[in-house]
Amino acid sequence: MQPIKSILLTFDVEDWFQVENFKNYIPFSSWPDRELRVESNTRRLLDVLDGMPHDGLNGTQSKTAPKATFFVLGWVAKRMPKLVRDIHACGHEIASHGFNHNLCCDCTPAQLCEDLSESRKLLEDITGGSVYGYRAPGFSISEDVLRMVEECGYSYDSSYNSFSGNSRYGKLDLVRNGAGIASRISSSFFELPVSNMHLGNTVIPIGGGGYFRLVPAPFFRRAVRRVLDRDNAYLFYLHPWEIDPDQPRVEQASLFFKFRHYVNLNKTLPRFAGLLKSLAGCRFMGCHDYIEQVCKNEFRAKTNLGI
Repeated sequence: MQPIKSILLTFDVEDWFQVENFKNYIPFSSWPDRELRVESNTRRLLDVLDGMPHDGLNGTQSKTAPKATFFVLGWVAKRMPKLVRDIHACGHEIASHGFNHNLCCDCTPAQLCEDLSESRKLLEDITGGSVYGYRAPGFSISEDVLRMVEECGYSYDSSYNSFSGNSRYGKLDLVRNGAGIASRISSSFFELPVSNMHLGNTVIPIGGGGYFRLVPAPFFRRAVRRVLDRDNAYLFYLHPWEIDPDQPRVEQASLFFKFRHYVNLNKTLPRFAGLLKSLAGCRFMGCHDYIEQVCKNEFRAKTNLGI
């Protein structure tokens, strides 16, 4: 019997003016004066998820809608607590994306600890539930940062992107230990990397974001299937601003940054819906549930077998 394939949809809930590529052009002090579009865009994504066919395994009908993980920026959550509560009420997982979208490598240990702790507490206060996961802004993870994430009470991190073409992405020396797509860092802490495709020693970025907007949709879907055949799971990420072609434009940004930010924004939502349709029959679940229901079970089974 073929193992069930798991899809982990993740969304970094931040607005158009908070992205790293525009930091030199949009000072933090101006954020309160910017047009907020993240709520409407996030609700559009929720509508797409809610509109997915709720087919169960083997063609059976399921009453449970597909679930995802929303890594919410504390700055956004503080201003839009109802959005956070509504995401949580829909059954999706709420996790932390930090507070002010500062790269971890630009923070002192004390600053990072404060950011990790305050963002988690805020989200837990809003939802009344536990926050288990963290994703570093800009995937700016490191071994030291990973230790701090665990020390601040999180159960997992999802900040590692193995593609080396972006200099901001952090580096980790992960050992695949048989617990699904996750790496077991300690007895109670996991790393869930973004999924990429490997061609020999070359990493092809097919985890989502700008690569999802740039890579032709048929190739992207085939690559996802290849990852699923290898790992029985696929972790995808997207930002709400990536489905918004009408967002304000940052004209003073460099041509390179403008291309990376604006390419194919008008195609993202239909491409996303098409990707979901192509994955019908897979199990859509949040990151924490995946660790609890798949990774830990696999790890226990292999331990019992002495593998």
